[in-house]
Amino acid sequence: MPHRYIPRALEPALRRAAREFPAVVLTGPRQAGKTTLLTRLFGRTSRYVSLEPPDVRAAAAADPRGFLALYPPPVILDEVQYAPDVLPYLKERIDARRAKAGQFLLTGSQNLLLMANVSETLAGRAAILRLLPLSRRELTGRPAKPLPWEGTAHTSPGRMSPPRDLWQQLLRGGYPELHVDPKRDASLWHASYVQTYLERDVRTLRQIGDLTLFQAFLRALEARSGQLLNLTDVARDLGVAVNTAKAWLSVLEATHQVRILRPYFANIGKRLVKTPKVYFTDTGTLCFLAGLRDPAHAAAGPMAGAIFETAVLSEIVKTFGSRGVEPQVYFWRTSNGTEVDFLVDTGAKLVPIEVKVSATPRPPMAAGITAFHAALDKKAAPGYVVHPGEVYLPLAPGVTALPFTAL
Repeated sequence: MPHRYIPRALEPALRRAAREFPAVVLTGPRQAGKTTLLTRLFGRTSRYVSLEPPDVRAAAAADPRGFLALYPPPVILDEVQYAPDVLPYLKERIDARRAKAGQFLLTGSQNLLLMANVSETLAGRAAILRLLPLSRRELTGRPAKPLPWEGTAHTSPGRMSPPRDLWQQLLRGGYPELHVDPKRDASLWHASYVQTYLERDVRTLRQIGDLTLFQAFLRALEARSGQLLNLTDVARDLGVAVNTAKAWLSVLEATHQVRILRPYFANIGKRLVKTPKVYFTDTGTLCFLAGLRDPAHAAAGPMAGAIFETAVLSEIVKTFGSRGVEPQVYFWRTSNGTEVDFLVDTGAKLVPIEVKVSATPRPPMAAGITAFHAALDKKAAPGYVVHPGEVYLPLAPGVTALPFTAL
């Protein structure tokens, strides 16, 4: 894989974790580049074992101690969710040399199953990091670029470089394979990806007999991307139980295919019970499920707003994730319908971000952020209206229009 398409933004966090913890767990969706990244960073000093082949998996399950004796640390254990019985014995090996860092480097595509076992057996012994598809920062060779509201960021009002490739890039998504060969058919790749995902991950996590119905659930979520998610309505439309829809959503979240965004309330309990929104992790997956094949159609069609919102959220989440930090992102909505698409909790302040698909930002677009500033006052930071155009300019007091390329 060409060097520029190897996911590199996470490298510093991975190296730091391997120096400080006996084990490192790297999770993320299939084909995000987990194996490539670990073998590139640690392949010269660590043995590599994939637990996906049935014979290797069977050997690990039959004799975990014997299996680990064959592969002493430092070792990369790929797709460890296929052999969860190994994890308690990893704990045994780690505790025998607790002070030794970087012994076991684990990858897994299934967060639900993997994390349950990690939390039970490797608590305090493993650093857990997540690798998502490539961000625009990585694709443009600026993986360490700060976010606009961070102290080290610097952006001056004016015009930015025109994002000529923006919608083409959103249509393809961020999976590395699709950028190694620009001529590769993105639609065919995503079709194969979704089918492989259904056959491997979905069947493994849940005993889902009707994959066709699950695919219909995927497309139902695509149609509601960026909207308030009422699972009761989705379940009724599909003719399934609400608990089934909840279980399916948990599968998609656990395998890093979707991100659940919750509303912001000062009362944390309310955040958990109020209606969330759902976003796909990758814009390419969203476009494929929506049947979009042409960048012009994606930019001008009814899904344009949802696609662009997904891109903005993905860039924020990937930027924090590449630092080994779990992003705290919410949305804000009042009882009268006033809304801000995203709130980024920096710890001290909440950064409001409104996303508009129009390349011509105007002051009325800042109305939601202005209302948020009035409501939260001292807790609110200056906000941004992110758009797909070129101009960077003030729209209202404390609100700036920001091109996506400057995010």
